[in-house]
Amino acid sequence: MELTWQEIGPGVHVRRHEELNLNCGLVVGEERALVVDTRSYHQHGMELLAAAREVTDRELVVVNTHAHYDHCFGNSAFRDSQIYAHTGCVEDLMRTGELQREQIVAHMRRTDREEIARDIEATEIVLPFYLVEEDTGIDLGGRDVQLLHRGRGHTDHDLVVGVPDAGVVFAGDLVEEGADPHMEDAFPHEWGPTLRELLAADALDGVDVWVPGHGQVVDRAFVEEQAVVIERLAERMGEVLDDGALGVEGLVSGCRGLGLADQTLRDAAVRVLELRT
Repeated sequence: MELTWQEIGPGVHVRRHEELNLNCGLVVGEERALVVDTRSYHQHGMELLAAAREVTDRELVVVNTHAHYDHCFGNSAFRDSQIYAHTGCVEDLMRTGELQREQIVAHMRRTDREEIARDIEATEIVLPFYLVEEDTGIDLGGRDVQLLHRGRGHTDHDLVVGVPDAGVVFAGDLVEEGADPHMEDAFPHEWGPTLRELLAADALDGVDVWVPGHGQVVDRAFVEEQAVVIERLAERMGEVLDDGALGVEGLVSGCRGLGLADQTLRDAAVRVLELRT
């Protein structure tokens, strides 16, 4: 995959990386430009910064869509920029940042990627410091972007970036293409309604270009269908529990046939049971 910016709207770009099929965004205004997510560690962040500078020399601001390492551990490359995130993102990073680092370093070493493991170990976790709890506009000069939070889904603090004048939204991992929605620390019963709230948001009215956290750019119909799948999963898990199913494997067995992988069902089952206690 050639790492280049794809312009998906006037002055709105997406850069998709081989690493996890991760998408980062760049929105260029007359005075400032906004970077959406910063990748997995310092060197990756520096590469993204250099790529942004190939497009624009304007002052950069940053938004982290959520606190998972692949979307925000590159913040250290943007420490001179204003970094926005939901309040819950900072709380999550303070609580889990070092654990995420430990887990991904161990994974890199198990898969013989020692150099990346060392890079991640050396990366400073830089917390966002412009914190958002309600809809917030950012003026880039002649262009406003909207930061929207509509509830819990992929995490408890998912933030999406709407660019209304270009008809584009960066949805973070609330939307996934090419892989199942990631459920490990999700809120399966709330994710679907959160997507519905976003689809109905005034700031996103008519927006038909949706950039998922990972995978190819999709349209509104794809997001609507993903909401349906997640809602069906939540409904089915509720039915299976009401029928007296016990344990994770009982939930997985009762929810097959929804088009989701067993591991996705297992992660969702674990979360549903955790959230019931």
